Amino acid sequence: MRITTIGATATAVAVLASPITSTPTPATVPAVPAASVVSKPAKAASVHGEARISYIESIHDDIRFTIHAEQTPFTRPMPPTAPEGLSTDARGTLKFSHSRGEVTGWAEATVDCLVTSGRTATLTAVVTKSNVEEPGARLGISVQQGGKGEPDRLGFSWGVVNVDPENVDENGQLVRPQAGSCMAPAPFTTVIKGGYKVIHAEITKSPTQPEPAPHHS
Repeated sequence: MRITTIGATATAVAVLASPITSTPTPATVPAVPAASVVSKPAKAASVHGEARISYIESIHDDIRFTIHAEQTPFTRPMPPTAPEGLSTDARGTLKFSHSRGEVTGWAEATVDCLVTSGRTATLTAVVTKSNVEEPGARLGISVQQGGKGEPDRLGFSWGVVNVDPENVDENGQLVRPQAGSCMAPAPFTTVIKGGYKVIHAEITKSPTQPEPAPHHS
């Protein structure tokens, strides 16, 4: 794919055990039947929002990204190496548009991977419809939710990144490599309108990985 200018938490619940003392136990509290105890499900990692960004290479252009992504671990089987899928499997949508004068490049894509850390999220999405990208191309996006008055930020896997100097077409023009799942650059642009909400969650251990052997001293 040729490079072009236009184009391309989870809540952890900590239970603190009361120290064991010799103080007599007060009146007995009736036990709650196990069947009636409903555990609250942990939130999934996610990122939602829409924003216009300022990009140094196209400072006067109108560039917008809309993202709705949620992590859905082990929902995209990849036999034979990952028959259950990956802990970073995700679902959702990505849309972007890049307008310069009367010309607008746009794309819609389906999210396939999401990983978070604090207020930062990295995701990839596979193009389904576009006038500048090929269907099936994977795009990498990073989002950083601002804090303490700082603006949100966003990065994308084309333009000034993801370049292989030896990957050229028949005319000697650079061809952009496809992004691997959840691969995206640091969020190098600034949000100037709108914003994003990132919910962090630790990734889930693969069900096929054995538990570590207990350590004996």
